[in-house]
Amino acid sequence: MSPDGEGTQETHHWFDDDAGPVVRPYAMTRGRTTSAAQHRLDLIAVVVAEHRTGDPAADQTLSPEHVDIVGLCRDSPQSVAELAAELDLPIGVIRVLIGDLVDEELVHVTRPVPPAELPDESILRDVINGLRAL
Repeated sequence: MSPDGEGTQETHHWFDDDAGPVVRPYAMTRGRTTSAAQHRLDLIAVVVAEHRTGDPAADQTLSPEHVDIVGLCRDSPQSVAELAAELDLPIGVIRVLIGDLVDEELVHVTRPVPPAELPDESILRDVINGLRAL
């Protein structure tokens, strides 16, 4: 307390000046935590940019993060986990942003085959044995 009996107001910074502007994840997703396509996006789903002639940076409705995702996927297909690591964003935010881009038809997502849909190992062995018998 100060001599006049009032508490002093100290300004505590939980980040330093070199950190730059801090944007909360919910601001990037406009408060959304899910998207229509999110339930189908696991960490190893591969995101591929659509071959369109337009420049995503010219689209005023896209955030800089959307443009970054399209740019990375245009260079080479990226998994959801790779995009999150490259852009240093939480997986939940990346999923919402990718869902937006899928809705805008700027990217498409290739999902891995679920293990339940893979052929049984015994069937593969029978095929190999059959081929050897030829």
